[in-house]
Amino acid sequence: MRVAVVGHVEWCEFAEVPQVPRAGEILHAAATFEEPAGGGAVAAVQLRKLAGEATLFTAFGDDETGHRSDAELREHGVRVEGRFHPEPQRRAFVHLTEGERTITVLGPRLGPRGADELPWELLDDADAVYLTAGDVEAVRQARRARILVATPRGLEALADAHVELDALVMSGRDAGERYRPGDLDPSPRLVVRTLGAAGGEWETPDGERGRWGPAPLPGPVRDAYGCGDSFAAGLTYGLGAGWNADTALELAARCGAACLTGRGPYEAQLRLTD
Repeated sequence: MRVAVVGHVEWCEFAEVPQVPRAGEILHAAATFEEPAGGGAVAAVQLRKLAGEATLFTAFGDDETGHRSDAELREHGVRVEGRFHPEPQRRAFVHLTEGERTITVLGPRLGPRGADELPWELLDDADAVYLTAGDVEAVRQARRARILVATPRGLEALADAHVELDALVMSGRDAGERYRPGDLDPSPRLVVRTLGAAGGEWETPDGERGRWGPAPLPGPVRDAYGCGDSFAAGLTYGLGAGWNADTALELAARCGAACLTGRGPYEAQLRLTD
């Protein structure tokens, strides 16, 4: 399996708290940590754990945090193909409560550009790519892969690129991830909506529909950061492996459930050997 992610990275500061603070309230965190995360990074690390290797096509801010993000993602075993842009590295502050995460994002999303001098030709041999961010030309470069899965957070670039997605995956409860029939031309071959503990639902342009239930948790719940992107990575891997939608979604659900039992995005991500 040759897999890749075309997407973004955020440098995240995490704080474990009993609850999200109310207006004017002061809370003391039980623990804090920081590391590179965001949709592109989380999915790339999850894909590396499933496939043995994965490449991340991305962009970083040309500052200390951006260079640190690059270095630490390499420590996770990801092959990083990124360029440093003059903007500051995008950051985020994350409150972690039992079973949930609440995120404040600082700065615009930095995605790769098709004009960046990156080895896009590697995608000609890719079995599957997951796309979280990038300009129109980056979307078209990502389409070089046999299977292309994307999130609607970059809907404008997806619409302008006019490429067919093998799957569009999103949270059914996140207002920032909305897709309606007709938003993309051509329509995605599969639209997947996750519904947290209720599992999720999928549909095709010809009206076929289905649902899946939640996967069993392999341990106690810690926090939800990275669950959605781990799910998307599992779906990407399964479709790239040639599995049918139901089997790919079963793996995706297991990836999301495993992530839910670890601190932050990486501690408990599923490995194919699991």
